[in-house]
Amino acid sequence: MKDRTVIFIIRALVLLGVMLLFAACSPQKPEPVKTVSIADGDIDPANWGKAYPLEYDSWLKTKEPKPPKSRYKKGYDTDLIIYDKLSEFPFMALLFNGWGFGVEYNEPRGHYYMIIDQLDIDPSRLKAGGVCLSCKSPYAPKLEKELGLDYFKLPYMDVHAKIPTQFQKLGVSCVDCHDNKTLAPKITHPVALKSIGYLGLKPDQLTRQQLRSLTCAQCHVTYVIKKDADMKSIDLFFPWQGSKEGDISIENIIKVIKSDPAYLEWKQNVTGFKVGFIRHPEYEFYTRNSTHWQAGVACADCHMPYMRVGANKISDHDVMSPLKNDLKACQQCHAESAQWLKDRVIATQDRTVSLMNRAGYAVAVAAKLFEMAHKAQAEGKTIDKDLYEQAKDLYLEAFYRVIFMGAENSVGFHNPTEAGRILGDAVALAGKSEALLRQALTKAGVAVPAEVNLELAKYLNNRGVKELNFKPEFEFKDPFGTQEMLTPARSLGK
Repeated sequence: MKDRTVIFIIRALVLLGVMLLFAACSPQKPEPVKTVSIADGDIDPANWGKAYPLEYDSWLKTKEPKPPKSRYKKGYDTDLIIYDKLSEFPFMALLFNGWGFGVEYNEPRGHYYMIIDQLDIDPSRLKAGGVCLSCKSPYAPKLEKELGLDYFKLPYMDVHAKIPTQFQKLGVSCVDCHDNKTLAPKITHPVALKSIGYLGLKPDQLTRQQLRSLTCAQCHVTYVIKKDADMKSIDLFFPWQGSKEGDISIENIIKVIKSDPAYLEWKQNVTGFKVGFIRHPEYEFYTRNSTHWQAGVACADCHMPYMRVGANKISDHDVMSPLKNDLKACQQCHAESAQWLKDRVIATQDRTVSLMNRAGYAVAVAAKLFEMAHKAQAEGKTIDKDLYEQAKDLYLEAFYRVIFMGAENSVGFHNPTEAGRILGDAVALAGKSEALLRQALTKAGVAVPAEVNLELAKYLNNRGVKELNFKPEFEFKDPFGTQEMLTPARSLGK
């Protein structure tokens, strides 16, 4: 009996040892980082980093170059190469001539460079005023509160100079997106707090998943800078009036822009029209009935996926396209291989770019025909007013659709069906505008060539005061048959 007891004890000890061994060898369950309260008004991300060093180290990585892993949206490969969108899409140089984006329009780099890139832009682009700091600097809400109307109207560099010296190159940081007590995602920028009201939303009633998109939507949206009679900036808002969450259509954005002459921010040189503009409308485009949006996926799920650092589980703050991180975010939900997923993304982007080029050059042709009509009028010829007005309305509808898709940073992937709809409509609208203009010009006795010379070299060259060191990488042939050969670079030497 005694021997049996000893054997039992030995077996129990062995079993306990095996269990302890397995427990020691099995991976630890990742633990969420514990919440630490940050002092009110503390803007310095380094201070937040003392409490949250893992997230802080991750956020700092946004300054590191990311190898391009797509044909599009390359951003930058090294500290010396930035990709120039006007050279990649020459029709933009024509359409944006007369506007800052027609001088220099570069692919965006990481969040670390938000202010740095503004300071390095061609000086002729620094005309809109301090309002341009609104989604770039964590000091923007403070400056807007202190300066009032002057925040919008004063020259950009004057407002920028009011930021403490050590933070004058600091882009989006912890305080922009997080509650300092709970670290929960939070909307902090005045323009976003004002504009989500247009959607019938209240900041204190948003779900966590809503905030994981709307916090990004403080910046990744289009916006309107309202102008006074002297073309000074006096206000800022997102053109969401009349829309609702999940249904901010391009049609309604255009309707808002057209509703007030004060929303027309610049004059297009080739047509002479005063027009508005559309910037990086990621939130509007993605949330309009896309597959991922309908599945409940938030922006942060794809661009800030959860990751394990040691025993801790954190959200990756090195915000980037999933393509640049080998689709790791996608594989948290999708069972397919990274290569299979990448092929689907590139196929979508290829189709989008093909349609965007078709639409962009169709709008450019209509713009040159307006230029021809204005020249004919200056020479005393009569252009049919009804045909002209119809053509102008169709042209503007097509123009806004093209710049919407040109500014949206997923190259169609956020919402492929919506991309096809918007660009397909742009092609049709521009074609109708061209047909009406040809009719009006012919009626006025003006001979209209079958193939319109877009004069793209004129718009691509001599774009500003900063020297552009082009590195020719390919030959571009005007698709409308002018036989004009260009060698615009896609890379811009710094």
